[in-house]
Amino acid sequence: TLGIVGATGSGKTSLLELIPRLADVTAGRVLVDGVDVRRLPLAVLRQEIGFVPQEGLLFSETLESNLAYGTANAADAQWAAEVAQLKETIEGFPGGWNTMLGERGINLSGGQKQRAALARALARRPHVVILDDSLSAVDTHTEAAILKELRGALAGRTAIIASHRISAIRDANWILVLDEGRVVEQGTHDDLLRVKGRYW
Repeated sequence: TLGIVGATGSGKTSLLELIPRLADVTAGRVLVDGVDVRRLPLAVLRQEIGFVPQEGLLFSETLESNLAYGTANAADAQWAAEVAQLKETIEGFPGGWNTMLGERGINLSGGQKQRAALARALARRPHVVILDDSLSAVDTHTEAAILKELRGALAGRTAIIASHRISAIRDANWILVLDEGRVVEQGTHDDLLRVKGRYW
């Protein structure tokens, strides 16, 4: 797991968007397993990535259709909803999994939308999971529960988690600290606390 932390406007989203080629580098290269992402067919690259932006896009369909989008397996969607701490919420709706969402998920709270977007990405069981401040609208108690479940769900996968909250990235194997588009510090949580720099 790679954690990326920095204040708003520090370049976290811009950096993440280079991996699935939502933007391309103007200098240097972005490598995945040693291969320049620009040499991979776009569809192949993106098939391997579950990207969860801060503002997830939901369709005017049932909750089940939204979460199972990209996978034919309803069991994967239910598993992913559990990881995202959304299963009980869904089952509490009068329509349950068949609840119809309004345009862009208007009938869900900000935190519920983020959890739905997370569940949809996980349900595909991608090899690379990118979370772009995707728990920012979730309360700290729910965030802690999701992060605990994510540890198991992301086992054997590459995970890149960007956040302005230290709690979301402190357990990452390696952490990058961004400031004004530059990496100003890097290391483990304990290493970065020890040097008492910007992360501290």
